[in-house]
Amino acid sequence: MRIGYIGLGKMGQNMVERLLQKGYRVVAYDVDEAARLRAHHLGAETAESVAELVGHLTAPRLVWVMVPHAVVDRVLGELAKHLKRGDTIIDGGNSFYERTVQRAKKVARRGVKYLDVGVSGGPSGARNGACLMVGGAKRDYELHEELFCDLSVKGGVQHVGAVGAGHFVKMVHNGIEYGMMQALAEGFAVLKRSPYKFDLEALADLYDHGSVIESRLTRWLHEAYDEFGPDLKSVTGKVAHTGEGDWTIRTAKRLGVPVEVIEQSLDFRRRSATKPTYTGQVLSALRNRFGGHPIN
Repeated sequence: MRIGYIGLGKMGQNMVERLLQKGYRVVAYDVDEAARLRAHHLGAETAESVAELVGHLTAPRLVWVMVPHAVVDRVLGELAKHLKRGDTIIDGGNSFYERTVQRAKKVARRGVKYLDVGVSGGPSGARNGACLMVGGAKRDYELHEELFCDLSVKGGVQHVGAVGAGHFVKMVHNGIEYGMMQALAEGFAVLKRSPYKFDLEALADLYDHGSVIESRLTRWLHEAYDEFGPDLKSVTGKVAHTGEGDWTIRTAKRLGVPVEVIEQSLDFRRRSATKPTYTGQVLSALRNRFGGHPIN
């Protein structure tokens, strides 16, 4: 299969590498020349513009877009000008689901199909198999189901509903992630402050072997302590946050569903900008391990 791929950040670059490993012919584009060069070295064909990328594909064209939500409209506006009836866009970034529905309607006027995909697993998941939550018409999903299976871990892909559903499910996933990370960080802050001289790295490893809270998060925390030390001195206590937590809270309020844990975890991240704490350091360390986010 030949596929166009726009967006070669941490996630995109790793996903392109996986596609190439699976035997796909990839035409890749990013505004960053260095990112295009890295993709070229991996074996991808690269383009220097969206128009050139589309020109290297044969109808019906398939283009995966993996860019930050702030630039999705700009990229889609350029891409849609060059696509024809029967072509398909797969939007794999994080976007508010209502915007996704609007975008799908806009490109549908040109006869272009649209699938939205929530992608979980971070850069390592993009390379080794992610969890994919796919929204869009069922027939369009089925047409590209093999692609989604090739990009996911076994059992890690589902068609979850109509256009927007994939990004809705991922939005809620990220809200849950906020709460889970907050609980883990607060718990380890208590362990650090306790009258006992706990080995926090060892406890994170212990929790990750058979306990009820065994998870990728506890494993990543163990890795963070191993790399940065138990005091996390080199890690900022100011925790960055993106839009997904806020989207979840606003949507929940509109639906009349209380989400106190998620709301409090987002409030903590906002406060951390002026009041950094050890709990915030743990959160930043976790974000670094699963997403490659900066630690300072």
